[in-house]
Order: sequence, then structure tokens, then C-alpha cells
Amino acid sequence: MEHGKNKKREQIIVRTSVIGIVANVILAGVKAVIGILSNSIAITLDAVNNLSDGFSSIVTIIGTKLSNKPADKKHPFGYGRTEYLSTMIIAVVILYAGCTSFVESLKKIVSPVKPDYTAVTLLVIAIAVLVKVVLGIYVKRVGDQVNSGSLQASGQDAIMDAVISVSTLVAAVIYLIFHISLEAYLGAIISVVILKAGYDMLSETISKILGERADSELTKAIKKSVAEIPGVQGAYDLLLDNYGPDRLVASVHIEVCDTLTAGDIDDITRKIQTKIFREFNVVISAVSVYSVNTRDEHVVAVREEVNKICMSYEGILQMHGFYLNEEIKMMTFDIVISFHVDRNRIYEELQEELRKLFPDYQFNINLDIDLSD
Repeated sequence: MEHGKNKKREQIIVRTSVIGIVANVILAGVKAVIGILSNSIAITLDAVNNLSDGFSSIVTIIGTKLSNKPADKKHPFGYGRTEYLSTMIIAVVILYAGCTSFVESLKKIVSPVKPDYTAVTLLVIAIAVLVKVVLGIYVKRVGDQVNSGSLQASGQDAIMDAVISVSTLVAAVIYLIFHISLEAYLGAIISVVILKAGYDMLSETISKILGERADSELTKAIKKSVAEIPGVQGAYDLLLDNYGPDRLVASVHIEVCDTLTAGDIDDITRKIQTKIFREFNVVISAVSVYSVNTRDEHVVAVREEVNKICMSYEGILQMHGFYLNEEIKMMTFDIVISFHVDRNRIYEELQEELRKLFPDYQFNINLDIDLSD
């Protein structure tokens, strides 16, 4: 079923990319002819931009095809991250196009050439604007639907291209009315816009490859869903590993009553894995268990007091996994500390305060990373 879903997603991305390729190649050809005949550097650069968009769509198709290769022994989590690599290639191509366009624009500023616009030229540019707006909205909408970063970027880029074409049209009108040529300067501005688009795309993709913080709404929803399963008293430390668009592998810690058997815990774990995959298409690879003292009122009171002390510190976001072993006088729990404070200082201060309040006990405090909301 999962393979069929990925195959359908691939078909949608390929079909949308082919439409983009055809549209951009046609626009690039028409604009190139008009740009050369009218001596318009802005229109010519706009044609180059369309051509790079068409190449980007080809890379998107190749990346999508490769990302859907089935998992194997060498890559047990599949090839989903190939899509991020293809997006990086697209970003580099865009950056190259922006650099070359900027250089050509500077040359025209130093040695200007007067453009020669006609009514046909203006009409073609206006039609190109309309085509790019429609194409951009369509591609971006499809990209949102199938969670394709490449399509989303291509759609946004197409809308940006429409804005660039409008500015070219305005420059042409200004030249026809006032005989002031803004071609070369507009070409430089277009180049800067192209460079920014390439930089944004590249930095966003690198961030995903490095490992971003998971979407807040998704992590909260997953934790809430896990906590709703009978026997689970809390869900914590949710870690989501991204192996490509819509390919998330997760691990989570849960608190359960210390009276449960191994069989009870096994049943809960399997329910968690089934439910989360069904609701969020996320594979839960591991479920770790915190045992919660429930049979001793003294332990419950100590836990509440320790939690109150922990939460009094600015920067401590959460305390969980508390367990008190009276036989060896050991308190064990985890704390989550924000990245925005001195984590080690707070950790040391908390330990010192607890030792003074509970001198008869030892402490095993695990300093958790603020992985998810």
C-alpha cells in the first residue's frame, strides 16, 4: 500500500514537472527571439531564467525517480533523501544563472545598447506574465499537496518570474514614452532576485539534510495520540528522523505504571506503532519506557515536590521519567532544558539544591535535548 502511495506521488510530480518543462521551453524560445531582435538584455535574461526553470524540472523528475527506489541492505531506510540532493542541484543551477546574468547586465551598463520594442513584443511579454502566474500557482499547489520541496520551489519561482516579466514590461513602456533605457539596470535587479531565490533554496535544503527541528503541530499531535492509548501516562522525547518527504522514522519515550507486566508493555508498544503509522504515516522504530511509582503515596509526593523545584528554574521546560528506588535511595528522572540558557549551569544548580533538600538520596538526572515541542 505504501509503495502504491509513493508511486502515485511520483506520477503526480513527474506529470507536473513535464508541464513545467514544456511551458518554460516555449517561453524561453519566444523570449530569446524577442530579446535578440529587440536588443533587450532584460528579456534575454528572462529567457535564460525560463530555461533554467525547465532544467530544474528535469532534475526534479530524476530526483523523484531515484528517491522511489526500494530500500535495500545498503540503504535500509530507502532513497528518499535523493529529492533533497536534486533540490540542491537545482539551487546551484539557479545561482549559476544569476551570476552569469549579473555579469552580462554589468557589461550592458558599461556599454549600453538601445532596445527596439514593438507592440508585438509588449503583447508577448504580457502573455508570458499570465502563463507564468497560472503555471506558478498550479505547480505550487501540487507541490503542497504531495509535499514536494522541488515543486514548491518551482511554483514560487514561477510566480517570481511573472513579477520580473511585469517589471520588464514596465521598463519597455517607460522607454517608449520617455526614451529612458532601464534595461541593463533591470537586468541586474533580475539577477539579484535569481541569486536570492537560489540561495534561499540551497540554505533551506541544507538545513533539512543537517536535521531540522520537527514541525511543532505534528510532534504535539503525535504525542497527544500516543498519550491517548490506555496505559500510557505520558509521551516524551519524541525524535523524528527525516529520510525524505513523507518518510519519517520516530522513537518516543512513554511513562507507564510500575505494576504493568512485560506483556502489557509489549501490547501498548504495538498499539502505539500501529496507531501512529495509520494516523500520521510515521514509523515508530523504538518505544522506551519510564516506570512510574504508583503504589507509594510518599513517592508520589516527592515526585510532585521535585517537579515543582525543577519548573521553578528559568529554562527548564519539562521534568519526566521520575522513579524513586527507596532500597538504594536513588532518584532518577529526566529534564529538558532550553537551548537559550546555560544548560550546564542550570543542571549543576539543580543538583546542588536537590542534594540539600534530600541529603539521604543520590540523584541520576539525565539532561535531555529539547528535541521537539
